[in-house]
Amino acid sequence: MVERATGQRTNSGTDIGGQVRPQDQTACCPEALVRRLTSTPIPDPEGHAFADLRALAHETSESAALARCLDDERAARLLAGVTAGSPYLKSLIRRDPGRAAALLEAVPEAHFESLAAEMSRNMAAAATLPDAMRHLRVFKTEVALLTALADLGGVWPVMTVTEYLTRTADAALGEAVHFLYRQAAARGDVPASAADPEASGYIVLAMGKYGAGELNYSSDIDLVVFYDLDRARVRDGLELQPFFVRLTRDLVRLMDERTSDGYVFRTDLRLRPDAGATQVALSTDAAMIYYESFGQNWERAALIKARPAAGDIDAGERLIEDLAPFIWRRYLDYAAIADVHAMKRQIHAFRGLVGLTVPGHNVKLGPGGIREIEFFVQTQQLIAGGRQKELRTRRTLTALERLEARNWIKPAVRHELDAAYRELRRIEHRVQMTLDEQTHELPEEPRALERLARFAGFTTTEDFSRAYLAILETVSRHYRSLFENAPELTAQQSNMVFAGEEDDPGTVEALKRMGFSHPSALLAAVRGWHHGRYAAVRSPRARERLTEVQAMLVAALGETTDPDAAFAGFDRFLAALPGGVQLFSLLAANRALLRLVADIMGTAPRLANVLAKRPRLLDAVIDPRILDNLPSAAELDALIAAELASAQDTQELLDRARVVGSEQQFLIGVRVLSGVINASRAGEAYALLAERMIVALHAAVEADLARQHGRVPGGAAVVLAMGKLGGREMTASSDLDLIVIYGVPEGAQQTDGERPLAPSQFYARLTQRLITALSAPTGEGTLYEVDMRLRPSGQKGPVATHIESFRDYQAKEAWTWEHMALTRARVLSGSEPLRREVADTIRRTLLMPRDRAKIASDVRAMRDLIEKEKGTENIWDLKQVRGGLVDLEFIAQYLQLIHAAAWPEVLDQNTTRALHKLAEAGEIDPADAEELLAATRLINDLTQILRLCQDGPFDPEKAPRGLKILAARAAGEPSFEALEFRLRDTLATTRALYDRLVV
Repeated sequence: MVERATGQRTNSGTDIGGQVRPQDQTACCPEALVRRLTSTPIPDPEGHAFADLRALAHETSESAALARCLDDERAARLLAGVTAGSPYLKSLIRRDPGRAAALLEAVPEAHFESLAAEMSRNMAAAATLPDAMRHLRVFKTEVALLTALADLGGVWPVMTVTEYLTRTADAALGEAVHFLYRQAAARGDVPASAADPEASGYIVLAMGKYGAGELNYSSDIDLVVFYDLDRARVRDGLELQPFFVRLTRDLVRLMDERTSDGYVFRTDLRLRPDAGATQVALSTDAAMIYYESFGQNWERAALIKARPAAGDIDAGERLIEDLAPFIWRRYLDYAAIADVHAMKRQIHAFRGLVGLTVPGHNVKLGPGGIREIEFFVQTQQLIAGGRQKELRTRRTLTALERLEARNWIKPAVRHELDAAYRELRRIEHRVQMTLDEQTHELPEEPRALERLARFAGFTTTEDFSRAYLAILETVSRHYRSLFENAPELTAQQSNMVFAGEEDDPGTVEALKRMGFSHPSALLAAVRGWHHGRYAAVRSPRARERLTEVQAMLVAALGETTDPDAAFAGFDRFLAALPGGVQLFSLLAANRALLRLVADIMGTAPRLANVLAKRPRLLDAVIDPRILDNLPSAAELDALIAAELASAQDTQELLDRARVVGSEQQFLIGVRVLSGVINASRAGEAYALLAERMIVALHAAVEADLARQHGRVPGGAAVVLAMGKLGGREMTASSDLDLIVIYGVPEGAQQTDGERPLAPSQFYARLTQRLITALSAPTGEGTLYEVDMRLRPSGQKGPVATHIESFRDYQAKEAWTWEHMALTRARVLSGSEPLRREVADTIRRTLLMPRDRAKIASDVRAMRDLIEKEKGTENIWDLKQVRGGLVDLEFIAQYLQLIHAAAWPEVLDQNTTRALHKLAEAGEIDPADAEELLAATRLINDLTQILRLCQDGPFDPEKAPRGLKILAARAAGEPSFEALEFRLRDTLATTRALYDRLVV
């Protein structure tokens, strides 16, 4: 499907067996990895990777084997491409150059078997938990480099790579369980006759890609652990559940805990029944009761891939058989389609309104991504698998083949989705190999995206983007067609009668099935619409259009995560509209728009209020050119200028600014809600809009002030963004942290107008007017709240700061926390010479050498003070809770301050990019960087959704069910309970990293 650069074959090399070092051999067998290379990443065009490798090859005697490998053109190109594209793999090669050479000259299949056998022998001899942890981690590290080289060199097809990664997890998990049972037997907890875990009743089910044998490169392993009461045997007096819970926690520790040797696999137990309220190991009896009584369609879909992976395999197979009636219904289960599609829609998309972009795209969850192919397969398996047992397969591509064989899909569809799946999995591996991160998002920063394109074998970003978009479009087309052709359980198949004074019993029942709690109240409201209660439905034509669309409208509201809230929101929306003909016509003609409006009403009252005030925004929502593409700075400037140009006076200028600003904020919010953009891109979009509004209003208020007082000859002012605006991490409700800095020629006394002002007065008034232009409420609402407290000397200082004062303050008086804040400073508007001068001052300040101990002490003192004043145990106070946003920002800012003098390239206003740069510079361990980046993504994702959908703090006890489900989906979790579990775990991890790194 995709053309990639390929390496050139040569005949040099050495012959080795599976375990022998290359220096022990003199000829390379034909099956050796280096002889089978068919493709390589593309090294950096500057040749730095080649130079680094040559230098490494001559550092020590242990590097001699690497030097010989570099004589082989293919091997040299592969290693150069690997080190240029992946700091993680580069660190593995630097740590042991001889190992990398041995892997290149080994037969990879034989070498894997040798590694697994050696690990098994070592585990059998391990006497302590630390010994076992070390053996497992050494094994995983060896396999990590082996599979990466085989994958990147085209030696193993991508699904072979996933198979070997799965076998790695199986081998490690199986040996870990055997070790724990030996330990339990040594303690006397298990009788010697029952020390074999393969007959113990202890069941470890692999789920997801792991269960399917399709594990990706930096994946976690999803496990569900059960124990069979009839087979489990422990010593008398020992309770079964505490024993198996402790055993499972030790198993997770063996696999998951990071040591100096790394980790084996991140382990996730959240797919177990009711994860937020149950222990990590459950009895099979409890499992059967749960699934039969409360099991959801998403759990049925998850169990399709369930596979016994360790412990008592026979008992696990019997459990899967017992669960078959829950997973596989004997009738055609079209209701499952709606459920699974609703879950997918909440993750990212509305049919017909999805934008396909490359920067920041999520290879797994994004539109056209891996999850759509998996859902495409799983929904049809759920529908027909009850009667057609051959469809009951765990592997995605095998299921596609069988769907084609049973004529569920056409051969061309199977072929295209098969090819797309393999290529998306290959790209997913490249993303994850970069830093050994459990991430699926393509880089957004152009240089990082270019590096990834080369790492994936493409010469340019443009080539990569073109090929990648073609895949996304293919997958999206087939995914949409699946749901468009399937029968829909909507109002058209129900007895929906809205006319008459009495409630129709059939309609009441239909509404209850849709999820409405008060059908009679809904019917009364719809009858009120037909009685012309609101202006929007007073004309006969409006009511005719309403009649045409009302059944679809109610059905769409019923398909949201909170039907009652969605209907109430639409009723408020309709009450505010001056006319309804256009709205009802648009909804009737565009089902995707109808669903989007329904979800806005159900989950995002902030957006609903804007839509009610500005119905013209519907035109923008249905235009895919508007939603699919974020406007550039130039396009925003044109939009803002066109809106402000019609203003006749200052008051109208402020009104026009609020109109264009709120409309553009609304469109960003819709893109977030519909999944067109992720949290990171949303933060940048909100920040870019604020920036262009500031630029326009700065120019407008300065021109107005100059008309009254003239200008300071040679003087200029710039606006400096701080905080979330500076870091391009804004949300729908962020305020603006600003500093105004001005400069005037020496000796300047006053402005040159009829009513002259001293320079300090002029720029103080300019600042005050800019604050008013941005924050004052008008008839069109407010635009932004403005915070000037980060200026030098805080609230006690002047509102506008002279450049010399700013420079002196930063060099001599500023506290550490002010320099931390300065890491996010970004000049937005004003004259170019002064902008450069301010930016240079900031950079020189940040590059000052620092006393690490003093900075760490200051940072900790500041964090302790914040905790004393604002500390909370509420995990949903995502900013202030320990392990939350403040800790993440403090880590990034602290590390930038102490390392910038030696590594200026680590400086970046954006927290995520700063963490990436710190990892690339080697100032954060790759494993720590992965944890920090995952935490930042999670908290930013949640913050964007919560700030978009509601005002004020988030209280799970009072929050609408729909919002909680949306938050879970935004984080890629199957339930809100699973999200809370993950959030608590993430916060604890981040706090531990803060304590370890800020020293």
